[in-house]
Amino acid sequence: MHSGAITFSRLAKVTYGEAAAAALPAAAERASANRVFIMASQSLVERGPEIAAIKEGLGQRYAGLYSGMPSHTPRDAVLEAAYGAREAGADMVATVGGGSITDAAKAVTLALEHNLRDMPDFDPYIMQTAADGTTSSPEYRSPNIPMVCCPTTLSAGEYNPLAGVTDPRIGVKQAIRSLGCAPSEVILDPALTLATPDWLWLSTGVRAVDHCVEAICSRSANAFSDAQSLYGLALLTEALPRVMRDAGDLAARMDCQMGAWLSMASTQAGVPKGASHAIGHILGGSFGVAHGHTSCVTLPAVMRWNRPADHGNRQNLVSIAMGAPGRDAADVLHEFIEGLGMPRSLSAVGVTPDQFERVAELSMHDRWTHTNPRPITSADQVVDILKLAA
Repeated sequence: MHSGAITFSRLAKVTYGEAAAAALPAAAERASANRVFIMASQSLVERGPEIAAIKEGLGQRYAGLYSGMPSHTPRDAVLEAAYGAREAGADMVATVGGGSITDAAKAVTLALEHNLRDMPDFDPYIMQTAADGTTSSPEYRSPNIPMVCCPTTLSAGEYNPLAGVTDPRIGVKQAIRSLGCAPSEVILDPALTLATPDWLWLSTGVRAVDHCVEAICSRSANAFSDAQSLYGLALLTEALPRVMRDAGDLAARMDCQMGAWLSMASTQAGVPKGASHAIGHILGGSFGVAHGHTSCVTLPAVMRWNRPADHGNRQNLVSIAMGAPGRDAADVLHEFIEGLGMPRSLSAVGVTPDQFERVAELSMHDRWTHTNPRPITSADQVVDILKLAA
């Protein structure tokens, strides 16, 4: 008999299919927030209409805007955003953008709660993983400022209390986790995603596919996680090609958003990810690979490497959900990602064999390397995976 726990964050409401310009003011009203600080992607701000409509909807509740967050959420940019929120007297943080904006907002709420003002101030709040897999999570007071996320990509970080923040002093992406770092509400407005570049939408969709696949194949998988991961995978792999064929298909975009939401159920269910996520954290934070592209190049390779340890034929569940029962899951994923026009190798994203040892060394300090279904006990094994993705 299995045992475990399903831990819910403070996320209390997900609104879908309603315009963010109307839904966000309603969320502010529910939270009794009068000073809403917006964190948005620069591309949306430059485009204009979407952010302008949200500002207009908020009216006097609008307190300020930060739009300078780079990819992979560097600490110095987080501190810059926190300074803006602090100066604005923010009593709610709202995001309009992708995963880096979401992670940054989580870190901003932490900075506001604990008055973090310099890069070293984050050090006591970072989760640490030793090369042998031993992980330590510091305990501290959770942020309590309300946060509402209006995601424009599919990486799905808005559904969990984890944030990845890069320390530019050492070039490593690190994890922060606190239940209060999760948003209090999420707003899914498919029309808001029309401004998202196609490559970014599709690649972060593959990231959500990765969430589903590694949860399904985990040795800690459970019924709660399976039910949502399997259906999320089916939704994503059916809807992403529809968006590729017709970027204006709002129904397909909504299906993608719902699939991404389902992809995160495993986090609540205590089901860890595996080596695709672990290596991806390093490729992104230390080697500058786009967040979604990391999954495009690592997931099929990890599935191939894991195949000898496939327990209970879990990989075939992935194939079944993708409409290809009995076929090799790594092949099915490879063809799916290739069909979306995404990069399929490390060389395609600028990572060369002479960098493999460094990637592997850093990956050994990611907690999800040590929860891979096929045990990884040395950096040499990570190099073997990287060679499959070369």
